[in-house]
Amino acid sequence: MNKKLLSMLTLGAVALFSGCGDESASNGKLSVMLDSNVVSLDSAQCTDSPSFELIADCIDGLMQLDPDGKAIPAIAETFEVSEDGKTYTFHLRDAKWANGDPVTAEDFVFAWRRHCQKAEEYSYIMGSTVACVKNADAVIKGADPSTLGVSAPDSKTFVVELDAPVPFFPALMAFPTFYPVNEKFYNSLDEGTYGTTPETFLSNGAFVLSNYLPGTANIQLKKNPDYWNADKVLLNDWQYQVVSSSDNALTAFKNGTLNLVTINGSQIEHVNKDPELSKQLTSVESGALSYLSFNQDPKNHHAGALSNANLRLAISNAIDRESLTDNYIMNGSKATYTAIPIHFAPNAKTGKFFAEDQNKYSEYVSFDVNKAQDYLNKAKSELNKNEFELELIYANDAGNSTVKVVQAIKSQVESNLPGVTIKLQPMPKAEYLDKVTTNSFDIALTNWVPDYDDPMTFFTLWTTSGSEICEHWSNSDYDKIIEDCTIGSLAADYDARWNAMYNAEKILLENAVIAPLYTNANAMLISPNVTGIDFHVAGVNRVFKYAKLKSND
Repeated sequence: MNKKLLSMLTLGAVALFSGCGDESASNGKLSVMLDSNVVSLDSAQCTDSPSFELIADCIDGLMQLDPDGKAIPAIAETFEVSEDGKTYTFHLRDAKWANGDPVTAEDFVFAWRRHCQKAEEYSYIMGSTVACVKNADAVIKGADPSTLGVSAPDSKTFVVELDAPVPFFPALMAFPTFYPVNEKFYNSLDEGTYGTTPETFLSNGAFVLSNYLPGTANIQLKKNPDYWNADKVLLNDWQYQVVSSSDNALTAFKNGTLNLVTINGSQIEHVNKDPELSKQLTSVESGALSYLSFNQDPKNHHAGALSNANLRLAISNAIDRESLTDNYIMNGSKATYTAIPIHFAPNAKTGKFFAEDQNKYSEYVSFDVNKAQDYLNKAKSELNKNEFELELIYANDAGNSTVKVVQAIKSQVESNLPGVTIKLQPMPKAEYLDKVTTNSFDIALTNWVPDYDDPMTFFTLWTTSGSEICEHWSNSDYDKIIEDCTIGSLAADYDARWNAMYNAEKILLENAVIAPLYTNANAMLISPNVTGIDFHVAGVNRVFKYAKLKSND
């Protein structure tokens, strides 16, 4: 089951900005903003974007992504795929852990078995809805870990057996859940201490930790001299700084404390008015989708009326998405009318993005007040009710632009749909997550960050057994399509699978299971002396492995 909940709201920050003193960017060290704390460095447990990013700074998996997002070798120097697409044989290069141990195939076997056995929030990614590793679902449910479809014929050969072909499997190998763990090192630690300090975390990647504690606002890294590709790593040492607000981020960038920050809303307006500062502003696509989740449980104690599809369609068509992105977010985010974000998941054969046609479902998703009111009138007739009071929940630590967005949605819906009242309910992220997983909401503003560059990273959310977000929607036709596309008859037929996913998307949107709002972007200020950072729309969004700070020349 997909429980990737802590990644849903990547803009929430939970630590206050503090200066870096002598270790600041102005003194020659790359210093990067994190917008929330790192939660865990255990790849079997972490679920949040900052944690995945820091792990990827320090550990290499079998594959890595090039600047264009294509899978290229990392620890696996080469690999072969069987004719049926269900067996991968990876041949490992000579690589070392930071303690001098060789990186072996057994490190991958240990890590993958451990991830499934622990059955933490991201274990689902090993199973039948994503990677389809043989017997992963059974191991997650308690079967013997040795039955997992992974083996090490020798120390340099790692074999993976799948239950079905997975066209994006090589790219998945760049995601931290699939990274290795040194078994001997792990077993030498006290229970529960792995990844809690630099001494209890072992790197095989470009960087090692020099200063880190869970929840800390400052994280220090330095180059790993034993990294297999160390000659290409140009940063000797650098740091992350957790910053709690866009205002503080802008101030830190202007005074030289930080080299890279994310800003939004009014800060973007300020930067655009500054001729010099605006030259350092760039918008980077994140691949995340913001949308409204509707709780369709007819027993919902707040408003069971949302089990009515026409009421959900009315709300979706009453929202001016262009106004949200242009007037309140202003960071390059794009109004979206599909269940898959824009500029995401290119077709391997045509190169066209899955959601390239934003008018494909205009019958169900648009900004059309007349249509919205027609849907509302149908809902009133079907429910024999003329007034609806609905609660919209959101995390109040998700940034100023989020507050403006929900206020705008409230205003638009109430103005365009007579008889519908939206009550805004802000709350801390932890409470928000509890609400959406325990059926205690009407509507929730949701942000979903893709784990891999394929539409299925979204479509599995809305299967009957998919996400922990309780939309309380189930559709057997939809479930069958997703099953066919993952482990069924369409898994090995690229074109048929692609077309079937459009059929699934139509079912989602004609039923208004969600109301897509916008594809997220990040407005970043990057110092002109910083180059070589890779940005990706899925998985680990920022990669600093080959970044360069010119002042280090």
